Amino acid sequence: MAHAVVIGAGPAGLMAAEQLAAAGHDVLVAEAKPSVARKFLMAGKSGLNLTKDEPFAALMPNYGGAADWLRPMVAEFDADAVQDWARGLGQELFTGSTGRVFPTVMKASPLLRAWLRQLDEAGVQIRTRWRWLGWDGDALRFDTSEVPQVIKPDATVLALGGASWARLGSDGQWAKMLAEKGVALASFEPANSALSVAWSPHMQPHFGKALKSVRWMAGELHSRGEATISATGLEGGGLYSLTPALRRGADLNVDLVPDLGAKALQARFEAKSAKTTLSQWLKKALKLPPQKIALFHEMSKQAGAPQGHEAASLKHLPILGAQLRPMDEAISTAGGIQRDAMDDHLMLTAKPGVFCAGEMLDWEAPTGGYLLTACLATGRWAGRGAVQWLAR
Repeated sequence: MAHAVVIGAGPAGLMAAEQLAAAGHDVLVAEAKPSVARKFLMAGKSGLNLTKDEPFAALMPNYGGAADWLRPMVAEFDADAVQDWARGLGQELFTGSTGRVFPTVMKASPLLRAWLRQLDEAGVQIRTRWRWLGWDGDALRFDTSEVPQVIKPDATVLALGGASWARLGSDGQWAKMLAEKGVALASFEPANSALSVAWSPHMQPHFGKALKSVRWMAGELHSRGEATISATGLEGGGLYSLTPALRRGADLNVDLVPDLGAKALQARFEAKSAKTTLSQWLKKALKLPPQKIALFHEMSKQAGAPQGHEAASLKHLPILGAQLRPMDEAISTAGGIQRDAMDDHLMLTAKPGVFCAGEMLDWEAPTGGYLLTACLATGRWAGRGAVQWLAR
């Protein structure tokens, strides 16, 4: 049978290898790091969010401008398919109140071990400490822990990740090699990013505290998720989905009382006793926790909100000076290989026989299971594309 090489042993690469092996091909997976799926394992430390259990029509808008071309790939490996696949690897799953799907054990390692065992039984060879250096003609060059390797496969799948969390393998160094071959690329940008905020010393007691029951707003985007006050700024799922607007320079605002209408809030404020301080009123009348009160004072003071506009500020409090954290700290990245650089099977038109998958491609999605779903789906699609190429 034909010989295929998959470069990158994250979820997309392993899924591509699974498809190639299932078709009977000889598959070698090359991974630059000493172990596989490091970012996958890191993401699973706080609970492996496999997918979002919601209808396909609700799932796809989360991929923004890439939704149209990702649609057939995710349609063939949607949220239900991801769950069936995980159960097939012996994992019990549960769905949280928000629709997020997790293994019952929460960790990523049991699923990964079962997956690697299945791939091994299918004959997939995995080589770690094999760093891809590019091409020598049609052959692939690798720097390994022993001697350099040169391999000329019948098909190649690239699944090298984006450009965040470089220490785990996604360093984006492949972009230069592809650009030299004429592959059209979109510049990398942070996605699902935390924010830098220059806090005053008064905020220090609230570091590590969560801001819950809030509504975040940036440009045309909004989110009801929570965020945590950190020493460097703000982080959390409630903010990550706003990254596209923040990248465009939109201002960040927060509604600290999203379940209370503006008119009702103003009425409560006007009923406040003159003897009651603002902080007492925020605590007793609105029952705001200390971290919300501290954030309100921090930002309304900086904004110079005039007296009497406190209710309006609570509904639309600007987070002044908020900036995206460095790209390498982002959970994922936007940018990468442009759709027009590939055919419908995710094969590079500039390099026939070379397919691409996962975060290498120019798409982004918020956290909540959408990232992993698309990585698995595009890995499966690229692997199947490589199978069809080899059949020719």
